[in-house]
Amino acid sequence: MTRQGKRRARDPIATRADILDAALTLLAKDGLEAVSLSGVATQAGVNRGTAYQHFETRESLLAAALQLVSERMFEAVFGDSNILAERDVRKVDMVETTENLAIFAMENTELCRIWLLQLLAMPDPSRDPFWREYSGSIARFAETDLAKPGIDVDVWSLISLAGQFLWPVWSRSQARSEEEKEQLVQRFTNEMLRLSVHGAVDPEKNPSVMARLAWSKGRGDREKRKATN
Repeated sequence: MTRQGKRRARDPIATRADILDAALTLLAKDGLEAVSLSGVATQAGVNRGTAYQHFETRESLLAAALQLVSERMFEAVFGDSNILAERDVRKVDMVETTENLAIFAMENTELCRIWLLQLLAMPDPSRDPFWREYSGSIARFAETDLAKPGIDVDVWSLISLAGQFLWPVWSRSQARSEEEKEQLVQRFTNEMLRLSVHGAVDPEKNPSVMARLAWSKGRGDREKRKATN
């Protein structure tokens, strides 16, 4: 039996989770450069030695924290990654997926911005679980008859994701009420869906745009033929 008043040993798994949650809190509040192991330890309510037992360097702590952002974003947008096999894009609710991501970005503006900058710096972005599924699902969708032909998966994935994360920053969401934030989520969701379905240009009134796209498609077709020969 332990003596009354003796401090109970910490659960290592729970302690690690507390440290990561503290890191996310400081990241969201102060940004990437302001985060230190000692500051995170204080925020988590542990001593610095305990923090170093779990994360030997600041870099390893930040990498784990941003990995956690990716995992939470995955779960919020796609569901539990542990039980989710490759999704059948034909059965995906596009409205729900777009809205889920807009909500997560609105509620985690600074974390999403930092995560995106780190993703752009990665030599191999496909190692990130959220990006792998996000861009992968767009690629699979582009191969179905549900999609219009000619989608550049890399470009569309980056444009749509960056837009999701920059919209809360641009709209100054942190100074808005919850009702105003909900309106901002709906505005972005609706415009993304409208753009996906209808685009932004009237083909008949913009012949130069259509000519450029026709030229680009022809060039792409020629390059594909060369690659297969």
